[in-house]
Amino acid sequence: MIEIIEEFVQLKFQHDATGHDWNHIQRVRKLALHIAEQENADLRLVEVVALLHDVIDDKLVVDKAQAQREIIELLKSIELMEEQISEILTIIENIGFKGGNGIALPSLEGRIVQDADRLDAVGAIGIARTFMYSGAKGQSMYDPEIAVRDSMSYEQYRKEKSTAINHFYEKLFLLKDTLHTKTAKQIAKERHHYMVNFVDQFMKEWNEI
Repeated sequence: MIEIIEEFVQLKFQHDATGHDWNHIQRVRKLALHIAEQENADLRLVEVVALLHDVIDDKLVVDKAQAQREIIELLKSIELMEEQISEILTIIENIGFKGGNGIALPSLEGRIVQDADRLDAVGAIGIARTFMYSGAKGQSMYDPEIAVRDSMSYEQYRKEKSTAINHFYEKLFLLKDTLHTKTAKQIAKERHHYMVNFVDQFMKEWNEI
């Protein structure tokens, strides 16, 4: 079952240039399984959700409805029950940050994968992915004329002009306080500190120009 899902996901993200490639999926899976072991969660469900967590993300797919249909067909083909498919879809639909406007995930397994996904957005790899995504979307790394947004709707979060540096203030610095599990919170401490130091150094160098 896992091998079938792996093949499906690898095909979907083999050409990704936004920081949501197969290596990102693998890191999230590894982190999620590590956290799940500490939390006595359902390892199989955690692994399946971790593999599929980006496949209907509207910033990555052109036709979200079609992507959702493909997942349903895939999960039916490996003989998962309707309630299992519904739970998986609910988690991956609501796992994203969405400008801070996402809904609370009801299951421990969903919260674990969300923690793992958010951990991959902070620290050194999170920094690299931020600039990778901004470049892929045609955003500048920094523009002092574009103000950091204190609050925003989901539509504003997705569509308004921003920068890589703004993204740290609008999302990445906020993530450590959205984590659910003790394990994830502990991992996040060092990564968060590293990001803060990076942005401080970036702004120092920018203002010296």
